[in-house]
Amino acid sequence: MGNIINFSSSVNSIFDDFLNNQLVNFIGSDTASNVPSANVSVSQDDFKIELAAPGLQKENFDINVDKKSLTISTKKEKSNELNGDKFIRKEFNYTSFSKKFQLPKGVEREAIVAKYECGILEIIIPKKEEAKELPPRIIQVN
Repeated sequence: MGNIINFSSSVNSIFDDFLNNQLVNFIGSDTASNVPSANVSVSQDDFKIELAAPGLQKENFDINVDKKSLTISTKKEKSNELNGDKFIRKEFNYTSFSKKFQLPKGVEREAIVAKYECGILEIIIPKKEEAKELPPRIIQVN
């Protein structure tokens, strides 16, 4: 019985190795992470979101704001063809993601701006005046 289990484990290991390594080397692997990295920072006047999304154009982005959240999404389709003597190789590559951020209270939804430059999407979310921290004030005693 032990030999059957060892044989079965060996066969599974061979198929796993083939599927995980050999098949990928044969077909090719052009996978990328679907969800880009983001930095969120806060200053006296605003919140800033920076999203690393190289290889896209500003037209690829959809940014939507509702009452409590900001959603960034994108879709991009790319098609490449390589012609050889006896074959045609066609690859499809779809890049898409959606990322949602909860908006804090006290932001100016109507004043949110975005720009895309050098592979970084930057979104500035201004704070309302009443949400800004005021510097400490010294009160004189009379």
